[in-house]
Amino acid sequence: MSHSSPAAPGHGPGPRPPSPDFDALVAEGEAAEVDGWDFSWFEGRATEERPSWGYQRLLAARLSDPAHRAALDLQTGGGEVLAGAGPFPPAMAATESWPPNLARATRLLQPRGVVVVAGPEEPPLPFVDGAFDLVTSRHPATVWWTEIARVLAPGGTYFAQHVGPETVFELSEFFLGPLGGEVRRLRHPEVEQAQAEQAGLEVVEQRTERLRMEFHDIGAVVHFLRKVVWTVPGFTVEAHRDRLRALHERITAEGPFVAHSTRTLVEARRPA
Repeated sequence: MSHSSPAAPGHGPGPRPPSPDFDALVAEGEAAEVDGWDFSWFEGRATEERPSWGYQRLLAARLSDPAHRAALDLQTGGGEVLAGAGPFPPAMAATESWPPNLARATRLLQPRGVVVVAGPEEPPLPFVDGAFDLVTSRHPATVWWTEIARVLAPGGTYFAQHVGPETVFELSEFFLGPLGGEVRRLRHPEVEQAQAEQAGLEVVEQRTERLRMEFHDIGAVVHFLRKVVWTVPGFTVEAHRDRLRALHERITAEGPFVAHSTRTLVEARRPA
């Protein structure tokens, strides 16, 4: 994901009946490809509510605004979200660091006139000061506020959807045990606002919603943990087989495992 956050399981046609074959379901989850932010594999196996604001639609409106002549999409993942939000400004760039996603984004975005730039997620960004009047990102793994402020032109806008605090903590704690207070403050909107302001940006909008997720079989859990790697750091089937089996038995007996994601819509501006 650009370990851009999860993206999230899509809405499917309905849950499939839980299978008693633990090993077969785990093998399915292990075999599924994890590059890009296409979550269609989860249809019928996992669901997540979507934020009410519709990020891709709002992104498209900003990209098509003639006032924006140069835009940058950070940690674009496989490019799927950006590709569906065109048309683009005259100058459009995107960054990605993970090689499988980079290849996917290049195939998808270059034919649409987007310059896809390979580079690490850490600063500095490979762009000159004030190069863009719009910077966007969906589920960035880390938000480098100082770099965002640097590459924004005076009066430019940062528009993004962030993964919020305590996302999928129910699943994380099932495997890791209770998580402490410091971890629960990560990605908190108040913390992010303070970081943005410290970097010289003015936060003009910030909205947060908590959304229901359901995992209908253990194969979906395995695939999700392989794809959204920060949920259970260091996850492997071998190392976590006992907990996976316990969760499989719980889903089989009680129905879908319920967790919650948090999403924050952010708009910040560099003063003119």
